[in-house]
Amino acid sequence: MEYIRGLHNLQQYRKDCVATIGNFDGVHLGHQKVLEQLKKIARETSLISTVVIFEPQPIEFFSPGKAPSRLTRLREKLQQFSRHNIDRVVCLRFNQQFANLSAEQFVDDILLKALAVKELIIGDDFHFGKNRQGNYNYLVDISSEKGFKVKTTNTLSCKSERVSSTLIRKALANGEMDKASKLLGRPYRISGRVVHGNKRGRTLGFATANIELHRYFSPVVGIFSGRVHGIEDRTLDAIVYVGSRPVFKGKYDILEVHILDYKNDLYGRHLQVELLEKIRGDSDFISEEELIKQIKKDIEDTRISLKKHMK
Repeated sequence: MEYIRGLHNLQQYRKDCVATIGNFDGVHLGHQKVLEQLKKIARETSLISTVVIFEPQPIEFFSPGKAPSRLTRLREKLQQFSRHNIDRVVCLRFNQQFANLSAEQFVDDILLKALAVKELIIGDDFHFGKNRQGNYNYLVDISSEKGFKVKTTNTLSCKSERVSSTLIRKALANGEMDKASKLLGRPYRISGRVVHGNKRGRTLGFATANIELHRYFSPVVGIFSGRVHGIEDRTLDAIVYVGSRPVFKGKYDILEVHILDYKNDLYGRHLQVELLEKIRGDSDFISEEELIKQIKKDIEDTRISLKKHMK
């Protein structure tokens, strides 16, 4: 899979393509249906299957303090696109200059000149261009004149609910991990690199791997049973904490993993942490002694949970 970042890198890769555009946060079952449609057209037309995404996501640019938490970081999205055998992913920087493009400029300069789009797949709620001027109907109206085809996607529902990133965030926030996994088509994971922390877990008697989240807040908070991937081709059982550590007056969300019955050094390793079941929510404690007592109980509950999820 080709990964192209920025318009300045596009011209040398200019190939006729069938494209889809969106945030693809989570790359959930609804997104996967679009990707299958994209690949089908690519096979039938010999066009390059292309996914166009933005960094930052538009809502993060316009409302940085109010944007919802991401389900997946860029690296995780790319891994999913690769697993679905997409030919090319183009990541465009969303800035003020990009936001000021009119709908016509977006079509002419981005879709046609830069990307060489011959067929476009979008949702019927897709908007683009300054002040959200462009939409599906606008594209249909101009497509014949501009020389490309446009197709829409059908909504995917699960038990009468529309599959969406918003619905998955709600399920995760409520601790409904099974529901989130069904909507994603896979267990929910958070990935990142192990970094040096403040060693508090070690001093409490429960060494943890601290993983960078690269976000101010997470779609999940609390204690979870989980599994860790990325260590010696093994899958290891773990208890996972995501939160701001209120007992230590933390100001932003972190992820800490205590791998059960494992003591090797993990600094610098890139791990994928799979969350299976929520054990409890985040809590404050009046003392470290109270916290240690609770951690021991959490580990016992985690072992019970992991037995239920044995494959």
